[in-house]
Amino acid sequence: MIVKKLSLVVSAFFSLAVCAQETAKSDVELKPEVKLSYLDSIKSTFKRDHLASKVDSLWMNELVSLDIYDDLTKDIQTINKDVTVDEELPTELLKQRLAAMNQKSPFEIQYNQGLENIIKSFLKNRKKSFSRLMALSEYYFPMFEDAFAKQNVPLEIKYLAVVESALNPKAVSKMGATGLWQFMYGTGKQYALKIDSYIDERSDPLKATAAASEYMTKMYNIFGDWELVLASYNSGPGNVTKAIRRSGGKTKYWDIRNYLPKETQGYVPAFLATMYLFEYHKEHGINPERAVVKNFETDTVAVKNQMSFKQIADLLDMPQSQIQLLNPSYKMGVVPFYQGEQHFIRLPKDKVATFVSNEEQIYAYVKHDTEFRATSSRLAVKYAPKAKPAVVKPAAVDNGDFEFYKVRKGDNLGAIAAKYDVSISDIKKWNNLKTNAVAIGRSLKIKAEEEAPVKTIPAVVEKEQAIASAENKEKTAVDMDYVVVAGDNLGSIAKKFGTTIAELKELNNLTSNNIGLGKTLIISKAAIVIEEPTSTAIASNSVDSFKKKAPSKNVSEDYYVKKGDSLYSISKKYPGVTISDIKKWNGIKDEDIKPGMKLKING
Repeated sequence: MIVKKLSLVVSAFFSLAVCAQETAKSDVELKPEVKLSYLDSIKSTFKRDHLASKVDSLWMNELVSLDIYDDLTKDIQTINKDVTVDEELPTELLKQRLAAMNQKSPFEIQYNQGLENIIKSFLKNRKKSFSRLMALSEYYFPMFEDAFAKQNVPLEIKYLAVVESALNPKAVSKMGATGLWQFMYGTGKQYALKIDSYIDERSDPLKATAAASEYMTKMYNIFGDWELVLASYNSGPGNVTKAIRRSGGKTKYWDIRNYLPKETQGYVPAFLATMYLFEYHKEHGINPERAVVKNFETDTVAVKNQMSFKQIADLLDMPQSQIQLLNPSYKMGVVPFYQGEQHFIRLPKDKVATFVSNEEQIYAYVKHDTEFRATSSRLAVKYAPKAKPAVVKPAAVDNGDFEFYKVRKGDNLGAIAAKYDVSISDIKKWNNLKTNAVAIGRSLKIKAEEEAPVKTIPAVVEKEQAIASAENKEKTAVDMDYVVVAGDNLGSIAKKFGTTIAELKELNNLTSNNIGLGKTLIISKAAIVIEEPTSTAIASNSVDSFKKKAPSKNVSEDYYVKKGDSLYSISKKYPGVTISDIKKWNGIKDEDIKPGMKLKING
């Protein structure tokens, strides 16, 4: 009996063991196989430097925002130094502080009512702006001081960059002056700053500061007075020389100020007011925001092949906004490669360590990614007919009817002309504009025209040829649009899609070869795009291969928003899909999407 019971126990034990093995085996079989993308497989081999630096992307956006530049520029141009401002700051106390600043500065800092009014105006209206500017100064001021020390230029001139550009290397004035030190094109060339389609060294903090330092030194050798140097920086040495003559030969700024252009009369006081606020910010309750990235925490590395900011950001796990902040001289979001020239990229030191330790893998990925994108673009338009539609419009009726458009931040005449399907020259004629510069807030008159019926050349022949040559391949009838990305120009886009620059300009009503990032270009109308399957090697190895597969127009697909997504980046994953399509399919009024949100593609 005991033996029988033992046999039952042993039998039960083995049954449980077999069941456990089967369950474990089942669990193993049920686990899906995880395939790494080519990018992930490359990054898995990286040697890591664990000095991780987290960067708040919202803070980065704050740093590159142009609103402070717009506000300060308007203030300096319109501020009335003769109007008393009601702000708590006793005049006697201000005189004492200005005298203390004067003792340790080569500038002649004198109290006057105009300077007091400007200081009080900044305190009343710009406290928050100066808090943000002080955060930026932690990054830029060490660079300025180093360059000025080499040329024996007063270190206080670093405050001039606040007045000129609000410490924004991407700042561009209405006249076209660019960068931290607001160099015009001709002046930038005069001081050997490279300016071409990819690079604008007027936005390079180090090179532009060296050029500004050289200019200041030359002007001081002429005028022998640092206030006059600042005045010449604003209005040119010719205007300063005229003011000296009109004053009867006086050579001090405060003696000739009333003979200078109106803006220059407030320019030097604005500089001194800025210096005062930086010196006495604690006394006025201005608490500086803290800079996440400081100059001494970054370094440069030479780039041996052309690569985009996106590729660098993907490889080094850092936001593109940070790369843009640290490398503002690259206009297209691309580090180019010119034979015989070296180009550098500035990165946080831990990212430089990762880059240098893994250069072979990084360049291999960049080459693969670039070739894959070029291949995909060629396949996408292989069967697209090059015939463009014949658009017939009746002559506009000059009935004098206009509608009005209010210029917003980021607008230019080209974008407005494209929006209303008119030419830039028409807009200039209707509004009596002599240049392409338009002020934010201005209302422009736009001639209202009746919509013309659009006649297109039938594409039946092209359709039949395409279907006959690819019976088993997916067909999609689309209007071919292309969104301009970093590094694009009309020449490269025309070459990519087998068309000409002239055709692109005609289809998009372009009057010049300039195109802005994010602009949607019409490539061809009523085209047939037939997608060919890519090779297994490319499809399985590329990090972006899943983005290139066009969804069927008859099938709705769900997409779950991931961290870092935007409507623009999502639309790029689905050829032929636009931001407005996604917003329409999902009932979205603005572009506010959140991680985890489900979006329908193709409605």
